Amino acid sequence: MRRLLFSLGMLYCTVLSVFGQGGSQAAEEQKRLVYFTDKANTPFSISQPQDFLSAKALERRQRQQIPLSVRDLPVDPAYVTAVQNEGVRVLYTSRWFNAAVVQCSAQKLQEIEALPFVKKTRTLNRIATPATELKRKYLQEMEALPYTSNVALGQGDYGLAFHQANMLGATELHAAGYTGEGMTIAVLDAGFPEVNTLAAFSHLFQEKKIRGTFDFVQKGQDVYGANAHGTAVLSTMAAYAPGQMIGTAYAANYLLLRTEDAASEHHVEEINWLLAAEYADSAGADVINSSLGYTTFDSPSVSYTYQDLDGNTTLVARAADMAASTGMLVVVSAGNEGNKPWQYIASPADADSVLTVGAVDSLGIKAGFSSFGPSADGQLKPDVVALGKNAYVLSSAGEVIKSNGTSFSGPIMAGFAACLWQTNLGRTNIQLIDQIRQSGSNAAMPDSAVGYGLPTYGKTLNALPEAPLPGHAYITNPVRDQPLVLALSQELWSQPMEVQILDVTGKQLAHQRFASAQREQVLQLAPHQLKAGLYFCRVRSGNRVLTLRFVKL
Repeated sequence: MRRLLFSLGMLYCTVLSVFGQGGSQAAEEQKRLVYFTDKANTPFSISQPQDFLSAKALERRQRQQIPLSVRDLPVDPAYVTAVQNEGVRVLYTSRWFNAAVVQCSAQKLQEIEALPFVKKTRTLNRIATPATELKRKYLQEMEALPYTSNVALGQGDYGLAFHQANMLGATELHAAGYTGEGMTIAVLDAGFPEVNTLAAFSHLFQEKKIRGTFDFVQKGQDVYGANAHGTAVLSTMAAYAPGQMIGTAYAANYLLLRTEDAASEHHVEEINWLLAAEYADSAGADVINSSLGYTTFDSPSVSYTYQDLDGNTTLVARAADMAASTGMLVVVSAGNEGNKPWQYIASPADADSVLTVGAVDSLGIKAGFSSFGPSADGQLKPDVVALGKNAYVLSSAGEVIKSNGTSFSGPIMAGFAACLWQTNLGRTNIQLIDQIRQSGSNAAMPDSAVGYGLPTYGKTLNALPEAPLPGHAYITNPVRDQPLVLALSQELWSQPMEVQILDVTGKQLAHQRFASAQREQVLQLAPHQLKAGLYFCRVRSGNRVLTLRFVKL
């Protein structure tokens, strides 16, 4: 099965020129995964996490109360040096798998396997990856578009992409001021040609929203070449071309990570996915989007069976769950096999801690190609759906075109989820997945075709969470005719509290004091006293000050 989860016939793709296929060394040397036995003598320490994780990565963990573990520690550098001393090239190391990716012959592999700290090895591809020619232009050729993150957008500004955003309520989120600002989305894909030259992406460079790039196939920072699939995927989230196309999280920060070699099908690409997810974690990403799926591989790599898709067997499913365990929201496409013999989802859509996204058409009806669940261990998949049949994307030529695939329903959802999370960062990634599921059009009777259905912004935020995290508060959002209610964690409602309601100019509209608030406190301000728009609720309790945002519809 092709792992780029879209219709190749409806999207313009950059063609790769391949060199270096010949030579006996290329035929002999292969990429291998070398697992180490332990991290017992590593110089890194959980007590000094700033040595290997960014401040934003640590903040994400702290916010969700996720402790650091040995798995977060880098590979022991002494082991890496010892492998290199055997005359073997070490390409990458993996914290989560406690392993190294090396390139060596079968003879050298035997020497490595004899080392006392090597647990086991696995061959990842047939031959060493050949060099490729990346088509690219440079940033100075870009036509920049005027950009203001808080500008009011009308329906016409979204162009042909309005419906795919509006189906989820992303347009409402944008109107309320939630555009992805401050959130970071890592995009794992096959290349991003012309992203650095197209006007629709110019704001990403003007505003320094590209926070990192890396090509794990070719081991370099230049990702602006190879396959155009990633350009199309990115456009559904990040494009900002008023009147032409607006993405679902156009103000977010982005990490562009190439993991996929579209010309081959080998397990090394699952390891590339793992390495990119670790990069995203270290860099502080909030969301991972992956429009990739794995089942069938080129010989001699062994293909997966449906029974392997149990959420724990495939390399990439294990990597995806590890990524989710760090607090990142991992959004993956379900696959395009619904009307083919395979029929089922692809991995990592089977991972139990990811948000798996299927595809529907403009009327919300399941697209025939969208893969079915469940996973082999009985998990209900996909979780939810978004527009994937005749979705609008940006080609590398700068044209807005129709294309089919869960490749696009996934990122449309990922951008929406990033903006939704922005409304309340007190939620964990798993709580966010649950709220998105419960807001689905099929939540009452979820099934293996569309999961919980098509989620919407209004349904997602109508209900308050049952138990706010320690030190957090939630407010009714959006507000229609129902009373304004604050949900408070225990340490907030167990002491005197002061609440203010402010408009966007900072004008105070209401002020209340509570000697002892309740867990769910109804505020005196009636909804009919508010005009439609964005408001702030400022909560003072002890030495804590929280500012919550809500929108009146």
